Amino acid sequence: MPNSVRLRLRKYLNGAGFRCADDNYGLDQSLRRELRSLFPENPLVELPSTHPLYSSFYKLPGLPKIHEHDGKPAEGLGIFFEGRLVVFYSYSSDIGDGMEDLHVHNDGEQLHELALRMGVNIVSWFFNP
Repeated sequence: MPNSVRLRLRKYLNGAGFRCADDNYGLDQSLRRELRSLFPENPLVELPSTHPLYSSFYKLPGLPKIHEHDGKPAEGLGIFFEGRLVVFYSYSSDIGDGMEDLHVHNDGEQLHELALRMGVNIVSWFFNP
């Protein structure tokens, strides 16, 4: 990412912005590299299952696992700036794919519903942290 874009994104996030990213199975290394360059002093940390993001509208026990790729558990990770979550990164979950039409990935209604609920929670939490 060019430095000018990185600086604008960091300014947006530091000024009350928020970014949600989904690894989509395969983007992990490049996304983590970019996040480290964007916030070198603020590492990605795992959000506890008690974080309000998981209960802002629907009560979820944590980040739901939508797709199975390599046996790794779903992880909800975040970057905090001055105590505020500015980046949420869903790793090994594929929330975005789970929200697509049921017939695109054939995950079934239950996983589709969980992905949609997580999406609602993210939006709900953003407007009422």
